[in-house]
Amino acid sequence: MTERVLVVGAGAIGGVTAAHLTRAGHDVVVVDPDRAHTTALRDPGLLFEELEGRTSRVRLQAVSSVDELTGRFDFALLTVKSLFLNAAVEPLVRADLVDTYVSLGNGLVQTVVESIVGRERLIVGLVEWGATNVGPGRLRQTTSAPMVIGEIDGTETERLRRLARILTSVAPETRTSSAIGGQVWSKLLLNSTFSGLGAAGGCLYRDIVADPVGRDVALRMWTEGYDTALALGMELGEVFGVAPEDLVSRDEQDRTAAEAALDRLMTRAGATKASMLQDLERGRRTEVDVINGGVVEAAAAIGREAPLNAELTRIVHEYEEGVAQPSTQAFERLQAVHRDVATR
Repeated sequence: MTERVLVVGAGAIGGVTAAHLTRAGHDVVVVDPDRAHTTALRDPGLLFEELEGRTSRVRLQAVSSVDELTGRFDFALLTVKSLFLNAAVEPLVRADLVDTYVSLGNGLVQTVVESIVGRERLIVGLVEWGATNVGPGRLRQTTSAPMVIGEIDGTETERLRRLARILTSVAPETRTSSAIGGQVWSKLLLNSTFSGLGAAGGCLYRDIVADPVGRDVALRMWTEGYDTALALGMELGEVFGVAPEDLVSRDEQDRTAAEAALDRLMTRAGATKASMLQDLERGRRTEVDVINGGVVEAAAAIGREAPLNAELTRIVHEYEEGVAQPSTQAFERLQAVHRDVATR
């Protein structure tokens, strides 16, 4: 029996996911409120800039409203940003159109999704590869990496195996995890460090580490998030093939190994343009409150502080309010915060 998949959100991640699934022969429908975008996805089709350098057209089944959906779906892949989750998912729940929802958003969004759909209908996942929204009907995949999915309670279920088989059409390295909470935190380390700094500095991931101050701050921020995750008891997994502990740098003795791990990470993730930077460039609000702000809140909940993540959250909010523009000068501001904390 052919399983039906609904992709909720046709932005960079959702649109590229739908393109891969459609081309592999899956029964896929995309829902996105941007009518101009969904019209273009149907005809002439998504202009898909792929990793191999080729560009192809992929015609997608795409609608702009839940009211236009027919039939029932086995899985709904939620790729919309945290700011729009309620508006996107609640109509699907009211209409009872989906068996299982899959949270694929950035940051600590799975708790928001769980509050809407219920624990028993939720699979938590994360996307490690990157993509960019070039314009209406045009998307670019920028990196190749796995997707990771898991049941909240860590069990290996039949629906989890079915979903993994489907998602291998998108990311051949897709895998399941019995500790998905830790995997989400591993991805959060990547996002809070590099998506956060990419938004702050107005640059790609690789440009952050090419800047001496950005490189230093990246290792400091990673360590701050890593220590928070460990204090929460998280079982962390690899990110782009790099063990999270390899990027920890607390003193000069750690620095050489961390620098080498950082360079390995950039060989696979360096071309990524932060989704938060894309939002800022379009004059939109970002997800900084569930990414860097998520680290701050999680730390506060166990009596800790995350001063670098707190400062970066303030920086991005300043950009959102038009007080300043993304600039690598933000790296120096963050470095000053670290020095201030270190001398207390």
